[in-house]
Amino acid sequence: MKTGLDRLLDESSLRAPLAGKRVALLAHPASVTANLRHALDALAALPDLRLAAAFGPQHGLRGDKQDNMVESPDFQDPVLGIPVFSLYGEVRRPTPAMLDSFDVLLVDLQDLGCRIYTFITTLLYVLEEAARHGKTVIVLDRPNPAGRPVEGTLLRPGWESFVGAGPLPMRHGLTLGEMGRWFVRNFKLDLDYQVVAMHGWQPEAAPGFGWPLGEREWINPSPNAANLSMARCYAGTVMLEGTTLSEGRGTTRPLELFGAPDLDPRALLEEMRHLAAHWMHGCRPRECWFEPTFHKHAGQLCAGVQIHVETDAYAHAEFRPWRLMALAFKALRRLRPDYPLWRDFPYEYEHERLAIDLINGGPALREWVDDSAALPGDLGALARADEAAWLEEREAVLIYRD
Repeated sequence: MKTGLDRLLDESSLRAPLAGKRVALLAHPASVTANLRHALDALAALPDLRLAAAFGPQHGLRGDKQDNMVESPDFQDPVLGIPVFSLYGEVRRPTPAMLDSFDVLLVDLQDLGCRIYTFITTLLYVLEEAARHGKTVIVLDRPNPAGRPVEGTLLRPGWESFVGAGPLPMRHGLTLGEMGRWFVRNFKLDLDYQVVAMHGWQPEAAPGFGWPLGEREWINPSPNAANLSMARCYAGTVMLEGTTLSEGRGTTRPLELFGAPDLDPRALLEEMRHLAAHWMHGCRPRECWFEPTFHKHAGQLCAGVQIHVETDAYAHAEFRPWRLMALAFKALRRLRPDYPLWRDFPYEYEHERLAIDLINGGPALREWVDDSAALPGDLGALARADEAAWLEEREAVLIYRD
């Protein structure tokens, strides 16, 4: 398999249209070649390409910022001598001064296939500003490690945020290049948008089902995206950010496990099986204990559950992480109706709305959890309708077809 970056480096015909133009790069730590050279260095070494600037998304170009709402500054690259602009610092969108530094922006970001992962929102903001200022945007495409499955309710009108770029389900099943095509189509953007497509991506092929295991090294696209297991679980475990439960930040397996000092994981799993055992298919949940070194419940022993998706217990077509975590919340609410589950705190610079609602693009999931009369089938029916609508919607922008 070859990524868009590797193709651009190997095929001079793809670079020919860039001759004489000022080129900028939007990248992060996972923006590397097959031999692990960072895109910034690889592009700067090309004699026929003029690299004029670089941009970093949330967590920074080098991925140095650990948590959400930790901003990165602009700086001058000490080796290349070019400006590196932060799109998660004083601004979220490129300013006119930033846009004046280039003619063509190359976007090389490893995504996780989840609506809340902010790199796709950054892509939308870049596309919107590029359309206003007549700039070209080219996505150097990369695999969606979560593959093609779709899951979750669509973001509702009025719930757009930095973790909700548009009416997408939680797990969208697109590559970043395809997502850009959808943004251009959905928001009717008028710009020169291109994708350097991958060669040989097989999203249905075992054992990676989206990630080319054995061909590409895993490099964290953000500090807590530690491995493929996290990428598979993330569309569900990211909801933990809106709760008082630890999502495993401060451990070596963040966003693959959850827990709290006062949780009873055995009772929780039993209640989950009682409510909707079929929502637990495709993975192997295991009772575990962990002590976060920072973040929620730091220094406290937490009892919880780890979601295992690595061995033959993993069934790609059956695993539904969004439903799994929703079921965990529902089971906890039934076992302990007064449990302070929802975390009320500023989340991605939103101060009025609950984080769990921002994460889900509306209050429906939280209301379902808190409604003692609501059944799994009620949430399932809502999600199935939205998932079917999205599967139809995304057909027009797919690049890779079996």
